Amino acid sequence: MSQHAALPELEAAPPPLEAGLRREWQAPSGVDVRLTLSVHRHGGGDPAYRVEAGGAVWRTSLTPDGPGTLRVAAGQGTVVTGQAWGPGAAWLLDTLPAQLGAQDDLSGFTVRHPVVGELALRYQGLRIGRTSRVFEALVPAVLEQKVVGREAHRAWRFLLGKYGIAAPGPAPAGMRVVPPASAWARIPSWDWHRAGVEGVRARTIISAAAVAARLEQASDLDPAEADRRLRSLPGVGPWTSAEIRQRAAGDADAVSVGDYHLPKAVGWTLAGRITDDAGMLELLAPYAGHRYRVARLIELGGRLPPRRGPRMPVRDYRAF
Repeated sequence: MSQHAALPELEAAPPPLEAGLRREWQAPSGVDVRLTLSVHRHGGGDPAYRVEAGGAVWRTSLTPDGPGTLRVAAGQGTVVTGQAWGPGAAWLLDTLPAQLGAQDDLSGFTVRHPVVGELALRYQGLRIGRTSRVFEALVPAVLEQKVVGREAHRAWRFLLGKYGIAAPGPAPAGMRVVPPASAWARIPSWDWHRAGVEGVRARTIISAAAVAARLEQASDLDPAEADRRLRSLPGVGPWTSAEIRQRAAGDADAVSVGDYHLPKAVGWTLAGRITDDAGMLELLAPYAGHRYRVARLIELGGRLPPRRGPRMPVRDYRAF
């Protein structure tokens, strides 16, 4: 389940860059590269995501053209520079504006709470981007179902480390590309167990792998139809569907209903009280069309209620 979000830690120094494809994009307004792309980071040491000390972001992706590595850095003014390597390099640079929120439509976003206005100003470079890679967003979302982040991130690191593709180009050491759906379908039960993933989550990923090509269409569907298609998969509910659509489709209204932390953070930030999912949706209702945007702002800088009781435990299925 998602945690109260912090920005990723920084690499000590960037690796030396080799020749690759390059693109400069003039964003229509200021975009915070690190902030916008941080939703794609899944824990410390994520093999598919790294950040340089200077703020440049490295991401890997299995594009329709094959594996690729992308480095994105802010330049002068609103200029963003992308460099990419591997068979998927051109595709990653073609979609760079979309990844950074070029299609993010702020019309209709009206501040209803002073704290939302403060957060929007503090994080004014935040954009809701889209990767158009549905299965790539599905796997970590399923791994994060009903477990604490450390448990899910450990599984993600193990599975990419063993089955992922070496990142093309001069990527930071240890970076990997998410393997194709066919590889996820062939992971044996003992490696799911070693990763700490029990049968339900493993079967959900394997079932999704069998229809991965059809799932990719969901990023271009109407949000309601995309949600229906994703939730037709066994093991994919409203929380998982929303997490996928936020990243793959750039759905600024997809609320992660069923999250362990989010209703408390939204309730405490907007109303000074702890709420459940129903209470969270009521508070977010005035932001229809932008409910995820507001939830993301709250994740980044909102308030959590005082902690009472034990934390959700980290389970280790490898010991079962």
